[in-house]
Amino acid sequence: MNKRKLLMLTHSAGFRHDYLPIAVETVKELGTESREFEVIATEDCSLVNEENLKNTSALLFATTGELPMTEEQKVALIRFVREGGGFIGVHNATDTFYKFPEYGEMLGGYFNGHPWTQEIVARVEDSNHPATKHLPKSFRVKEEVYTFKNWSRNKTHVLISLDTSSVDLSKGNRTDNDYVLSWCHEYGKGRVFYTAFGHFKEIWHEEWFKKHILGGILWSMNIL
Repeated sequence: MNKRKLLMLTHSAGFRHDYLPIAVETVKELGTESREFEVIATEDCSLVNEENLKNTSALLFATTGELPMTEEQKVALIRFVREGGGFIGVHNATDTFYKFPEYGEMLGGYFNGHPWTQEIVARVEDSNHPATKHLPKSFRVKEEVYTFKNWSRNKTHVLISLDTSSVDLSKGNRTDNDYVLSWCHEYGKGRVFYTAFGHFKEIWHEEWFKKHILGGILWSMNIL
């Protein structure tokens, strides 16, 4: 049986995060250890094209900025997810394609600042999802916490949110004080999973985070 293919794009058209090499290594290991998928990791945006996507089960974006893609590629990307492909966004995937609103709509929102870089308390809102079922109801973690615009929990399913009592809320920028750390939803026939975690290299070595990413990948591929 041919293994499913995960195309992992790490192109940085904006800020380049130093976690990317360890992320590629970790995701490849998860594919090998789970025996469910093989990873094609690249910074080459041209690989996201209609022909290539025919043999791809899911896309994982750890990207920034306005990616150098043609209109045809952008259409192919959205169509891929709509027609049943998986999409996994990690941390700065929301800091991507601001001038391509269909991408933000598909993913669920856009980065809108990171007011807290500190140890925070994360609250698990759904303990039944493959990406969260191994986690306690709340846990402490050091992270660069993203806030989001064009995001609403009415449009997606929240998996993990920020316990706002663990931060100085006056630094926030949402009037509803609803700060989310991971979500998922269906988009057409496809499945979209996003986690805001991943900024620090150290987190990629932690077992809870590896299971979190793996659960999101397998869910987006419709395996779990």
